[in-house]
Amino acid sequence: MQKRKLHILKNSVIAIAMTLFFSCNNNLKEVKKMGMSANDPAGVSDSINVKYTDSGRLSANLISPKMYDFSNRGFSYSEFPDGMILHLYDKKRAKTTIISDYAIIYDNTNLIDLRGNVIAATPTNDTLFAEQLYYDQSKEWLFTNQPATYRSKGYVTSGMGFDSDKDFKKAQVLGVTGQFAVQE
Repeated sequence: MQKRKLHILKNSVIAIAMTLFFSCNNNLKEVKKMGMSANDPAGVSDSINVKYTDSGRLSANLISPKMYDFSNRGFSYSEFPDGMILHLYDKKRAKTTIISDYAIIYDNTNLIDLRGNVIAATPTNDTLFAEQLYYDQSKEWLFTNQPATYRSKGYVTSGMGFDSDKDFKKAQVLGVTGQFAVQE
């Protein structure tokens, strides 16, 4: 009887130990997720001032008071809830500046979605006003399918969209709804 109780106790301890051994998983990602809600950003940054270079030449400068990093999502992105200032430089260091009240950068597509009181101005004072503007970083292309107003060389043109390279050399107002001349 004593042997039988010892045998049962021994088998029970082995069963519990095996259960604990196989139930433990050394998955760091799962451990990190336990302390974080699925809706929380992976990180929060204040006073962002990021400079992008291409072949040693400054090509862009992103400035923002706050950034939320959602790289913990399947489709990762960075959110700028308090707006963004984006300076784009050409090879001669001429600067195009874009400002907005809110922005999102989608990591997988290299697309920047700028929203709310978007203003883009070139060194020659060509200026675009829109509520939303996209900037494709790979193609260095600006576009929107929202109403936009473009001021250039004595004319103000309004339309239902805008399409251009980052320097506004190929700027085009889409679906023109009005145009008038202004004195400079």
